[in-house]
Amino acid sequence: MLSVSNLSVQFGKRVLFDEVNVSFTQGNCYGIIGANGAGKSTFLKIISGKMDATSGHVHLEPGKRMSVLEQNHNAYDGFPILESVVMGNKPLFEIKKQIDALYADYTDENANKIGELQVQFEEMDGWNAESAAAALLSNLGIKEDLHYTMMSDLDSKLKVRVLLAQALFGNPDVLIMDEPTNDLDYETISWLENFLANYDNTVIVVSHDRHFLDAVCTHIADIDFGKINLFSGNYTFWYESSQLAARQRAQQNKKAEEKAKELQEFIQRFSANVAKSKQATSRKKMLEKLKVEDIKPSSRRYPALIFEREREAGDQILNVEGLRAVSEDGDLLFDQVDINLAKGDKVAIISKDSRATSAFYEIITGNQKANSGKYQWGITTTQSYLPANNDNYFTQDINLVDWLRQWTKTEEEREEVYVRGFLGKMLFSGEEALKKSTVLSGGEKVRCMLSRMMLLRANVLLLDEPTNHLDLESITAFNNSLKNFKGTVLLTTHDHEFVHTVANRIIELTPKGAIDRYLSFDDYMTDKSIKAQREKMYAVPA
Repeated sequence: MLSVSNLSVQFGKRVLFDEVNVSFTQGNCYGIIGANGAGKSTFLKIISGKMDATSGHVHLEPGKRMSVLEQNHNAYDGFPILESVVMGNKPLFEIKKQIDALYADYTDENANKIGELQVQFEEMDGWNAESAAAALLSNLGIKEDLHYTMMSDLDSKLKVRVLLAQALFGNPDVLIMDEPTNDLDYETISWLENFLANYDNTVIVVSHDRHFLDAVCTHIADIDFGKINLFSGNYTFWYESSQLAARQRAQQNKKAEEKAKELQEFIQRFSANVAKSKQATSRKKMLEKLKVEDIKPSSRRYPALIFEREREAGDQILNVEGLRAVSEDGDLLFDQVDINLAKGDKVAIISKDSRATSAFYEIITGNQKANSGKYQWGITTTQSYLPANNDNYFTQDINLVDWLRQWTKTEEEREEVYVRGFLGKMLFSGEEALKKSTVLSGGEKVRCMLSRMMLLRANVLLLDEPTNHLDLESITAFNNSLKNFKGTVLLTTHDHEFVHTVANRIIELTPKGAIDRYLSFDDYMTDKSIKAQREKMYAVPA
């Protein structure tokens, strides 16, 4: 279907890809993974024709159509929503434009041409194009009364859904998506997961959402050392098998047959746990045929996140009474919020409006005043906060060792070896620890903030979108550390796997109070009675 031959990409002296050869076949979904800067997005641009490689070839089977999820959210601002979706099938849309142009200047001479084009249009199911586009939009939460409005009138989150419908429209033979779940809510992501899990053609996707990769992928394409290696299975299978292979490699004395048996049992166990979608069934067959020698350890480096507490908190953690917040624009974010946190709670703070969750964190950390209500922390608690926007922590032109020293308390902690220990856990070792804090990337800033949180040894962690800018390795290590943390956690994240595996309590902030349940995230979001309650809590009075 789609193949890459002898692909090389070089920027100056830096070699990103070196003689890559890989094929993507029909009916499979490939998750492209790799550390930040490995070249995931670059690879998608090359195979979609938006960027040229230094050398090598990309070959798409003749007669096959490729569709790419548009990253420029304003690219179709001059068009109506429904027409923008139909434009996703370029050959179909070009024929439609020609027919419309000929009708606009109709003569007997062009009647035959119109007839020929209409035959082609019918063969492409063109007469049903608008109804198919409308159905896609409705499934993605774009209501019918919006279908003929201009793209420029939509906010960025709705534009993402329209562009997603555009990419999916017309059943493309190869579908390429870079971070498709960004700015999508839980219901829309679930719909997309189900759609792709039963998609008959080829899908190539880059995503940091592990739950999404697990739900849709039949293969993982791992970018490592300038090469791309294909592995059967989804992300969790790749991660767990590579970790198992790494442990086995370290056990030099273990007999070969023992290693083979252990890996084979792992493959069989994982095969039995796959879901029942069309792709998952074929994935199960592939795993059963997988040879032990096909599983290799990853060379990827994982940060060492270990959150320790200076002291254990007492029973009183946080009490919130009647809290209300209004945005700068005058929108009511939440009201009548009453919360009493218990020791050891790991709470997901959620809302349909991200401004509400960020305002909540800013209020309970003392950075912002509530419009009404009050809160009180237990006297034995200490808090450590990771805000969604951390730019104001990185305004001083100092190296990272001196940056982290700002939060040390004793002379012993100020020692360079002590500070470097926390930076090293987040992969800032050697010269990396002497980088200036003002030149860091988004991911590096978050890793610095996590070093700071480990240093503070608080017994309450406050995390507002903590996975933003992090690569899969950091997200996985972070996720595992929070599962093992003995203190209290309040977190807001769009990472499905992260919130589902960490939180044991869900608190949703709405304009009419808080919904508070001791449930897992999946159980909360699928509970019908809670769904009905949520609709009432967000309903705007007539």
